[in-house]
Amino acid sequence: MAERLTARSARSQEIVEAARTLLEESGPAALTMRALADHLGIKAPSLYKHFPDKQAVEVELIAQMLAESAEAMEAAEAREPGSLPALAEAYRAYALAHPHLYCLATERPLPRASLPAGLEDRAAAPLMRACGGDLDLARATWAFAHGMVILEIHGRFPDDADLDAAWKRGTRALH
Repeated sequence: MAERLTARSARSQEIVEAARTLLEESGPAALTMRALADHLGIKAPSLYKHFPDKQAVEVELIAQMLAESAEAMEAAEAREPGSLPALAEAYRAYALAHPHLYCLATERPLPRASLPAGLEDRAAAPLMRACGGDLDLARATWAFAHGMVILEIHGRFPDDADLDAAWKRGTRALH
């Protein structure tokens, strides 16, 4: 993702950084072009010199999420090659550290055509390797991890739920 942002103007980078701040602080509903302009101290139409619409700003944020989560998974893989529990822990930790960004990136269709080439594959690669290249198993594992983390983010588990145990049981069941 760094190469994508460096190709943008300094002002465009500033806009994306401000959008990330708004998103992380207040959630996806708070990320509007008007709020973004207010945050930057400019008029909303000025944003359109750099981005055609809000969706283009969101695509940049989704690309950041994919790149950062890929980095987290790659680091976990480097520490413990082939370890599904290590990958699950890294995935969960990243999502919980960035819940609004995670939700923005995962709760609607992925804008694949607008993302940097190869980024989605990079994000999936550590899991694919841990699953021995079995695409169906990797998808089932991701669905489990996504379901667990999104339910945790949205506070859907009872307070006394042992989520660490549920994660361990789920990853063992899949592998």
